[in-house]
Amino acid sequence: MLVQRLDPDVPLPAYALPGDAGADIVTAVDITLAPGERAVLPTGIAIAVPDGFAAFVHPRSGLAARAGLGLVNAPGTIDSGYRGEIKVIVINHDRTEPLHLARGERVAQLVVQRVERAEFRAVDELPSSERGAGGHGSTGGAAVLDARPLEDAGATVKGGRQ
Repeated sequence: MLVQRLDPDVPLPAYALPGDAGADIVTAVDITLAPGERAVLPTGIAIAVPDGFAAFVHPRSGLAARAGLGLVNAPGTIDSGYRGEIKVIVINHDRTEPLHLARGERVAQLVVQRVERAEFRAVDELPSSERGAGGHGSTGGAAVLDARPLEDAGATVKGGRQ
């Protein structure tokens, strides 16, 4: 993977351990996020993803579990044609504590995967399947799904289809 350092002092993406799927990337700035605050963090690098592949920006589980750091658009997609700086959209999910991230700290990870290009064709009807049109939570797995139908989940969609 070709990497251009836009900031000469940031490290290249790196796998922490053998067998890791994600290569860690760092923030190029110091930042403090108030509870609920989000920001777009520069990483100081740009990459050239080969055709037929994409890179996906994933959260780091330790930061999520211990500090409440999330990625707003996880996973973020880096297409093969994009050559700009990788930026990470972070949010502090902690309800009471600010979160400080220092320049050079690992804030996300890149997962590189082969991707297929689909040919889309309009049809009048889709073939049937066992699941059918069952959507959010239709396969169960948590008692709360039986007790709280989607219509009662608290969000309303206006205009357009769900």
